[in-house]
Amino acid sequence: MKAVVYEAPGRKAFATVPAPKISQPTDAIVRITKTTICGTDLHILKGDVPAVTAGRVLGHEGVGVVEAVGSAVSSFKVGDRVLISCITACGKCEYCKKQMYSHCEDGGWILGHLIDGTQAEYVRIPHADNSLYPIKAGSDEEALVMLSDILPTGFEIGVLYGQVQPGDTVAIVGAGPVGMAALLTAQFYSPSKLIMVDVDDARLGLAKKFGATQVINSSHGDVAEAIRKETKDGVDVAIEAVGIPQTFDVCQRILRPGGRLANVGVHGSAVSLELQKLWIQNITITTGLVNTNTTPMLLKTVESGRLQPEQLITHRFAFNDFMKAYEVFGNASREQALKVIVTSE
Repeated sequence: MKAVVYEAPGRKAFATVPAPKISQPTDAIVRITKTTICGTDLHILKGDVPAVTAGRVLGHEGVGVVEAVGSAVSSFKVGDRVLISCITACGKCEYCKKQMYSHCEDGGWILGHLIDGTQAEYVRIPHADNSLYPIKAGSDEEALVMLSDILPTGFEIGVLYGQVQPGDTVAIVGAGPVGMAALLTAQFYSPSKLIMVDVDDARLGLAKKFGATQVINSSHGDVAEAIRKETKDGVDVAIEAVGIPQTFDVCQRILRPGGRLANVGVHGSAVSLELQKLWIQNITITTGLVNTNTTPMLLKTVESGRLQPEQLITHRFAFNDFMKAYEVFGNASREQALKVIVTSE
């Protein structure tokens, strides 16, 4: 089969590799129909995730059709259309019983990381009963691809960990796909202000369309000063959705007393924690890797039309144009790209 393969930092290939086979009774083989590229894939290609070894098939998001199931799989059968979770969960270990699926003792984030992933014609899904979700007939499958990772990530690690409440002032620093997912799902809780911060005017324009009450281009001056002018004494919730020291620092500086800083971004280097200033302000800082325990709820909101993540899709490609999709996604600002969809049927 054809797949996107990691070769070394800075090197990938669209190569022919062996198709996966059932290796455990709990496995399923899924034929990929739609997939996408994540910012985490770009981190891998930069060499930021050393656990990813040469020859690994990338990708951890997608929808598809079940082609084969192991003898222990009871919830799915050949021909079922399914959503693939970016997190694999055995459902039985100590962490799974706490709904901390990202720390599953026989799973977690393994697709496109420790085992071959979804940027391929076929993928093996371990613990299929707990790691796949059935798709209703007639569903917008492009929208559902957003439920593999970015929507539960923005919601769980940004909105829920940040404890967004009615009437809150919320700032989201980073208008990429995960930041936009946090913007869409924060509106479940009716904050009074939703401020989006980014350096890209095109993305800020989309943020206004998606529900931001105010946008700030951080390249035009002091973000913290701009936010203080627009609020009484800062924001209740700051969601960091980039993963670099500068954006984490912005989030520290804009919190009001009692504020919550929810770090969602994937950091590849150390940040400076201004604890000497934060402790006296009763600040809460949270971090996390998505558990996907909210995926069933989010799936219902998408299927009902209440949540419309297809708005985040800016580019579409055929499967054989996967390298072009990477070129566009890797140059998101130049191409005005947010999420790309790659279709193989």
